[in-house]
Amino acid sequence: MVLMLITSGCAPAAKWKDGTYSGSGKGMGGPIAVTVKVEKGRITAVDVTQHQETPGISDSAIAKIPQLIVEKQSTDVEAVSGATYTSNGIKEAVQNALSQAKK
Repeated sequence: MVLMLITSGCAPAAKWKDGTYSGSGKGMGGPIAVTVKVEKGRITAVDVTQHQETPGISDSAIAKIPQLIVEKQSTDVEAVSGATYTSNGIKEAVQNALSQAKK
């Protein structure tokens, strides 16, 4: 008996339309604005373009959260300890941007 496994379409389907999208979310100090770049259906860059967060306290979240979102291809990432509002504001802004990129 011969057993054959056929694997077609194993690559994950693209989640989003290619492009650059802007979004905003609510941080501790006010609105947080981001741009999200999508290439080949994947998030390739997240940049915080504007914020009013407290320097020093929010710096780690502004650096780490976008990187984690790109790595995980999701906003379902843990907040940075001590900068929860900033972390959540960035995630909200990215979700807002990605809502424009839905297929």
